[in-house]
Amino acid sequence: MEQRIVEKAQELFFRYGLKSVTMDDIASNLGASKKTIYQYFKDKDHLVDAVVQREIEQDMHECTSIACTCDNAVQEVFRGFEMLQEMLTTMNPAIIFEMQKYHPEAYKKMNAHKNKFFVNIMKENLIKGIKEGYYREDINVEVIARFRVESIFLGFNPDVFMQGKFTLLQVEMELMEHFLYGICTPKGQKLINKYKQQREK
Repeated sequence: MEQRIVEKAQELFFRYGLKSVTMDDIASNLGASKKTIYQYFKDKDHLVDAVVQREIEQDMHECTSIACTCDNAVQEVFRGFEMLQEMLTTMNPAIIFEMQKYHPEAYKKMNAHKNKFFVNIMKENLIKGIKEGYYREDINVEVIARFRVESIFLGFNPDVFMQGKFTLLQVEMELMEHFLYGICTPKGQKLINKYKQQREK
């Protein structure tokens, strides 16, 4: 039951945001009583924390799988974007900033994951791409890895990208292409064009 509660909460939080979804909403959608939820989670903070932990574990599994199965570093970035795309189609953009404001402990956990796991995955990708000759040798791996990770989360900031003017997917796609064209060699840029054409088919 605990896993079902977390899965349903994650689905509702992603769709409607954290603030507007109540424990009553989650219970109603589960067809369970609120008392049942409180047997597993003492409050909403505790439940949000469990949802963040589940998302972290999913991220780690999927990112590691992508890194192991791609032909090259450029393809890894495109596959990573596909993973992100699946999430963005069901995700309320306000969720990150609502978490920061209303559930600071869960936000700290997510932020630590971002700054350690995501940055390390990106650094590995950059080192791999340089060795393959697809990325420029003169890039600062530490700086560019952090820049890329922060740019992904920048898309969720309503103060930067006005909601309604751009979709989250449009923003993230532009940011990904900007990033790749900035670090790729001419050889790497041919791969960008190849994978873009495959996406458009």
